[in-house]
Amino acid sequence: MQERQVWTLAGVPMVVVLLAAFVLDAGWFLESARAGATPAGSIAVLVVLIVLCKGFFIVQPNNAAVLQFFGRYVGVERHAGPRWANPFYTKKAVSLRVRNFESGKLKVNELDGSPIEIAAVVVWQVHDAAEAVFNVDNYENFVHVQTEAALRQMATSHPYDSHENQVALRSHSREINQHLKEEIEERLAKAGVNVLEARVSHLAYAPEIAQAMLQRQQAAAIIAARTRIVEGAVSMVEMALDQLAQRGVVQLDEERKAAMVSNLLVILCGDRGAQPIVNTGTLYN
Repeated sequence: MQERQVWTLAGVPMVVVLLAAFVLDAGWFLESARAGATPAGSIAVLVVLIVLCKGFFIVQPNNAAVLQFFGRYVGVERHAGPRWANPFYTKKAVSLRVRNFESGKLKVNELDGSPIEIAAVVVWQVHDAAEAVFNVDNYENFVHVQTEAALRQMATSHPYDSHENQVALRSHSREINQHLKEEIEERLAKAGVNVLEARVSHLAYAPEIAQAMLQRQQAAAIIAARTRIVEGAVSMVEMALDQLAQRGVVQLDEERKAAMVSNLLVILCGDRGAQPIVNTGTLYN
């Protein structure tokens, strides 16, 4: 069931034609009354003209009218303004305007099994009025239900946080939004609907594990920071030993080098400033 253009007439010329027909029929009725004849013919014409008036309908801008003839699909009229078609056609208006909605917050398990809350905003538009009307029972409700199903499927396919360069819900928003759009488009293909944009609008751990996950994120951040600090400290110690040896400032044996490395690492990696200690003896006493 695909959209096709139906043959209709412009409404304004048909208004003029029918008004002229009403005037002529009224004149015929008066002539028949003056002559004393039965105006059956003019009455019959009046009934026909009244039936023809039912053929008028209006198509709003950026809307479409789906026409049926006693249950048989006839076609779609997209031209805006007053139109006239077979008076026995039934007309159903379908909006072609861009619409959007935000799904409710769904609780799902992400790829690692942790419960999360997620919601999405979807911008969509009907591109085939016939498919929207005849292929699904209620295309608006269909869009909402299938969007939630696609959101659940997408959320279970990715972890919340990235592990080993995986596409994650929290850190790869562009890829996640594209995946969500593709999932929704696949489900709405038969409903005559185009998905213009889909993006995650809410993402968080479920309340029951939010505190534990926050502590895990903090621990991961501390470990990452400490790793960078240690890497920098080792580089600085190596540079200090190399420059001391190259410039001949002091000759250090392996034990003194070990002591110097230990002291520098404590200073560079410590949370607090170094506490100076005056050594009144020697390293070996």
